Amino acid sequence: MDNHLETSDHPNSPMDSKTGGLDPLMRLGGICKSYRTNGAKIEVLKDLSVDIRSGDTIAIVGESGIGKSTFLHILGTLDRPDSGTFLYEKSDVFAFDNARLAHFRNQTMGFVFQFHYLLPEFSTLENVLMPGLISGRKREAIRESAEAILVRVGLKDRMGHRVTDLSGGEQQRVALARALVLNPPILLADEPTGNLDKKNSRQVHDLLFELNDEYNMTIITVTHNMQLAAYMTRRLTLAEGKLVEIE
Repeated sequence: MDNHLETSDHPNSPMDSKTGGLDPLMRLGGICKSYRTNGAKIEVLKDLSVDIRSGDTIAIVGESGIGKSTFLHILGTLDRPDSGTFLYEKSDVFAFDNARLAHFRNQTMGFVFQFHYLLPEFSTLENVLMPGLISGRKREAIRESAEAILVRVGLKDRMGHRVTDLSGGEQQRVALARALVLNPPILLADEPTGNLDKKNSRQVHDLLFELNDEYNMTIITVTHNMQLAAYMTRRLTLAEGKLVEIE
């Protein structure tokens, strides 16, 4: 397995096999994040540094409560670190103002959250259209893409149903389709197969790797599904607040 994880001093790294470029897509350095609980300070991430290259597929594994989701939220710019830097294509992401950061997030990141956050009053198709509508695109311009991705996740016959009428596994696939509708360069997923049976879990696995192959999509997922993790090109865990690559 290729080992792309860089230490905090970010030494020169080998040329990426897909992009032919030397520079990472994302570079995080010295990331620290802590929370206060009952007056006590809990350090979750401690001087975390990592390089992520375009086309990487990464599984973040490990026990609950070690900071995997916190790291994913910082990577997705949903949360800010206490200190440290995050460079995307050499731009300092956390130096963006809120409007520019929101635009960056909408255009660059696709999210699959553990609890979906679907809009219950809308249909399956309308939920999947939402990222495109938020970005200012016309419904007609993104409907074809939304329908196509719903077919790929096995929901061709459920497009007109309200999401409240869907099973938990179907809702999870709606969330995946919503994350993918704008074909983002980066997909961040928190337990993307957590509520799926073996058949649908395999369908999601296959789709993720098809997207990586077709579009060089960078995929980073927090997962307890070791079958999914085994297929990723990189497997990381958190130890003492820092990322460690698992061979």
